[in-house]
Amino acid sequence: MRILLVHNILWAHYKAAVFQAIDRLVAQRPGTTFKVIQIGRNERLRGGWETDAANAPTYSYPYELLFDSFVEDIPLRARTQALLSKMRQYKPDVLCLTGYYDPAQLALLAYARLTGVPVVMQMESTAFDNERSPVKEAIKRLIMRQCSGFFCFGSPQATYLKQLGVPPERILLQKSAVDNQALLQAYQTAKVQRVVRQHELGLPAHNFVFVGRLIEPKNLPMLLQCFADALSQAPNAEKWGLILLGDGPQETILKQQSQKLGISERVHFHPATHWYRVPDVLALADVLVLPSVSEPWGLVVNEAMVCGMPVLVSERCGCANDLVRDGQNGFLFDPTKPAQLTSHLQTFMSGQVNVEQMGQMSQQIIAPYAPEVVAKEMMDGFNSFTLR
Repeated sequence: MRILLVHNILWAHYKAAVFQAIDRLVAQRPGTTFKVIQIGRNERLRGGWETDAANAPTYSYPYELLFDSFVEDIPLRARTQALLSKMRQYKPDVLCLTGYYDPAQLALLAYARLTGVPVVMQMESTAFDNERSPVKEAIKRLIMRQCSGFFCFGSPQATYLKQLGVPPERILLQKSAVDNQALLQAYQTAKVQRVVRQHELGLPAHNFVFVGRLIEPKNLPMLLQCFADALSQAPNAEKWGLILLGDGPQETILKQQSQKLGISERVHFHPATHWYRVPDVLALADVLVLPSVSEPWGLVVNEAMVCGMPVLVSERCGCANDLVRDGQNGFLFDPTKPAQLTSHLQTFMSGQVNVEQMGQMSQQIIAPYAPEVVAKEMMDGFNSFTLR
């Protein structure tokens, strides 16, 4: 069996670990080959985040980079011709596409249909992460009917696929993964210097942490207000701070808000960093908070749970129901009801929960979301087409 997988950018860390795990499985299966076609080096949004080769984890799997440029800068015609050419050369028995939003990949889907090659579509969207129009939904239904199977991040994506008319048996995977091993190792190394680094940065002994772009859908003004309210109400609040790790257009507004609320000394803004440096900041904190009003999944929740942290997650995040067991490894909250988040922040500040126990539960819950497990389920999905 020859497996061809198309992905939009090179070295997407949450995919690279899975691709490497797939390649290791393929090596154990004579007669099976695997190749990844990476369309562009990066997305313009992430253009400032080139890999620091001296410190970044490395991955090994067979791949080919079509264009050494931003994906957005590659003309549609060139992208389409290159993908069709590579598919004709490789002659796959099964094709896996990144998503339905790229016309070039839709052309590849059409060609696969004409040549009888089954297509597995990767799905990250949910029914709630964007406003839906009847026309677009009808087009998606048509596209989904052309696919033989689907790999999706979790249960919200699977539910959305079913709403689009996909039979449940075509949903072959409902999991996402990050590089658990690399993240945990980095976290454990950084944790040794926790107190020293907190002192250097002027941080209190305990901290909540947000990781992500400082943009409107992340609902950060509400987080700051809730943090301020919790500080004014909870016992032992003086021991707690808030770290915002990330860059974005709301940074100035958020800094001004923290000053108006009188909590600027308790809120630490940390510039965005490479994904493999995120555990360095997580090690300074105790609880992850993701208050988004729109979030297809929320891979940072995976990352925090791998590191053994409790999580406070908005119900609007795609990962919420799959990864958060309310009261066991953290809490869920309605992002339109600030009082809920304030109450949960107070719960941690006042010591009403066992943070270490919750962190251990996080690690238990996230264990089945390891790259090796996801790769095995993807391979089972690919193999299912050879048995039909």
